[in-house]
Amino acid sequence: MKIEVLTDDISLKRPLESGNEEQLKTVRQVLKDVREKGDEAVKAYSLKWDGFAPDSLRVTQQEMDEAVASLDPQLVQDLTEAAANIRLYHEQQKREGYKLKLADGSWLGQRILPIASVGLYVPGGSAAYPSSVLMNVIPAQVAGVKRIVLASPSDKNGQLPAAVLTAASILGIEEVYKMGGAQAIGALAYGTKTIQAVDKITGPGNIFVALAKREVFGEVAIDMIAGPSEIAIIADESAYADEVAADLLSQAEHDPMACPILITTSERLAENVQMHVEEQLKSLPREAIARRSVENFGHIYIAESIQQATKAINQLAPEHLEIVTENAEKVSEQIDNAGAIFLGRYSSEPVGDYFAGTNHVLPTNSTARFASGLNVDDFIKKTNVVYYTEKTWSDNAPKIARLARLEGLEGHARAVESRGWDKGEE
Repeated sequence: MKIEVLTDDISLKRPLESGNEEQLKTVRQVLKDVREKGDEAVKAYSLKWDGFAPDSLRVTQQEMDEAVASLDPQLVQDLTEAAANIRLYHEQQKREGYKLKLADGSWLGQRILPIASVGLYVPGGSAAYPSSVLMNVIPAQVAGVKRIVLASPSDKNGQLPAAVLTAASILGIEEVYKMGGAQAIGALAYGTKTIQAVDKITGPGNIFVALAKREVFGEVAIDMIAGPSEIAIIADESAYADEVAADLLSQAEHDPMACPILITTSERLAENVQMHVEEQLKSLPREAIARRSVENFGHIYIAESIQQATKAINQLAPEHLEIVTENAEKVSEQIDNAGAIFLGRYSSEPVGDYFAGTNHVLPTNSTARFASGLNVDDFIKKTNVVYYTEKTWSDNAPKIARLARLEGLEGHARAVESRGWDKGEE
């Protein structure tokens, strides 16, 4: 990792992964085929890209039971405990509607309602992500979503990872489909003979999944278009270099375009972290991926002060921020822009990825300036309610009509003025 003096022009220094014209053309064709041909298209593309076309897209209860039985009981217990932590945290986010009483019996209100159905995408490929199941499903359940659907690509034997199916089983999810890529997004958005369409799609995926989510937005809601992972660490001389290096690599191993950044007030720490990153890379199983991330997008910056470091972080607005300093909580009060903040030596970023209870689906590409991580609010909708009595209407109708005419909307004015007297039988 390169060591530089921190300047005011700090950025993530990474191109947005927005896809190219050929990828977009492919995604649009897939979505068109799924809309027109349904299950047939989903299976054909599954065979083409995943190497397997299942006779039935839906995972059976027997497959779910066999997956749970095949997993180490300790791992089942760990997933169960993690799920409980995540549920406890998200339960605090529940909202209730309200009724604002006005004069003469009139009132205004807001109803909080869950989205009726959501489709949650779980990436497949070379790794299994049961944590993605927990992080997407639990806030939807807490919100009260009645129908929750999982989609994930199968391997060449037509199997989903046992850990993914176990996580779904722990949460009581029964509607799971063997499908991935843009075809899965199309099936969830448009529906097929086998799969009823959903109202919202959440969950991470590759560039084809991201582009497909962008294309179907409007017909369904989506959570976000997430980019490669990011971690920024603010550290002072109290931090341990080997631990900081390990935390940087925990995100670098995700993706060659992941962005690991250290900002430190200690030149000695900077040099030691640089050394430890290189040493730890040599034994990392995903060395090739992590090395590309570190070499292309990794940076170590030396700051004059913690204040300069926090100013830079607010400019970066990273997905993950670790603060490994003296008085870390006090330092965090200067941070306005970060997807999630981890305080102190023992709050390593993977604690949040798997177990603490906070959600790991977070805004990337500096969108933490205006966006939040996945939460219960993402699975609710708010309906406004108005009740005016005749007295409240009569007091305010002239004002409303004048405002309508100010905007040139005579029909609005007449709608208000058409009320208020006994019309008898018409």
